[in-house]
Amino acid sequence: MDPDCLVALYAELGEVGAERVLGRAMEELNARLTEMQRFVDEGRTAQLTRSARLLIKVAEQIGMPSFARVADDVVRATEAGDNAAQAATLARLIRIGDRSLNAVCDLRDLTV
Repeated sequence: MDPDCLVALYAELGEVGAERVLGRAMEELNARLTEMQRFVDEGRTAQLTRSARLLIKVAEQIGMPSFARVADDVVRATEAGDNAAQAATLARLIRIGDRSLNAVCDLRDLTV
């Protein structure tokens, strides 16, 4: 988590606005991760890449640079056709996603 990004988000949108943005972003990230797992299982690489790119935008918006960077790694592995790297980076993305989403929840609890 990039605390500077969160501070800027709260300063720009206020507490209520920032909470809404974070809530929607967390829902979107969860949905994208679930969707990406399904796309891998179904062999739908174009959709996987599209979902990962959308995930990158959302993660960057709310200050999750590591999450965005690993999602980009998933894109690159997928585009290279490297199934082993794709599986490894997707597993890493899911682990980082779980930690990041929990961190956002913890930060939101502190602001309430």
